[in-house]
Amino acid sequence: MRGSRLLDRWVERASRGMAQRTSRRGLLARLGALVAGGALLPLLPVDRSGRINSARAQAFFENAQAEDPTACNYWRYCAMDGYLCTCCGGGLHTCPPGSDPAPTSWVGSCLNPADGQLYLIAYRDCCGKGVCGQCPCLSTEGEMPIYRPQLSNDIAWCFGARSMVYHCTAAALVGRA
Repeated sequence: MRGSRLLDRWVERASRGMAQRTSRRGLLARLGALVAGGALLPLLPVDRSGRINSARAQAFFENAQAEDPTACNYWRYCAMDGYLCTCCGGGLHTCPPGSDPAPTSWVGSCLNPADGQLYLIAYRDCCGKGVCGQCPCLSTEGEMPIYRPQLSNDIAWCFGARSMVYHCTAAALVGRA
């Protein structure tokens, strides 16, 4: 019985103190903002691509090799999506004759199994000729539709090149990551 009186007094003092410091409108406004904010919290976007990409990267690194640059599991191709320029008359970092490198590129951090080091690789599309069609490394794992461009593999990075026609993709070594 005595404990309930103490609780009653404490609640009464706390509510009187709050009533002296705030107005009813202010309290209702804050309470409404809290309820509305809490209701909107589940609507925020959640990027779950990290788990997919890390699992994909782990699987790639387990099978990566450093001998054959015309195979999709060559260590520099860990973030590759396209036709390999090494099979189309170009090199690892050069475009085949008759095609031009795009001024834009995307990058990936790839593990070289030969030395165990991570390297930054710049993937640059070669543009201006029809699609090479040889050595396709067309990974679609984790891909999202075109309206999510950061996760879409269907974007040709030929922006700013003389022609928007995609030919192949080169993988230039930038340096250690």
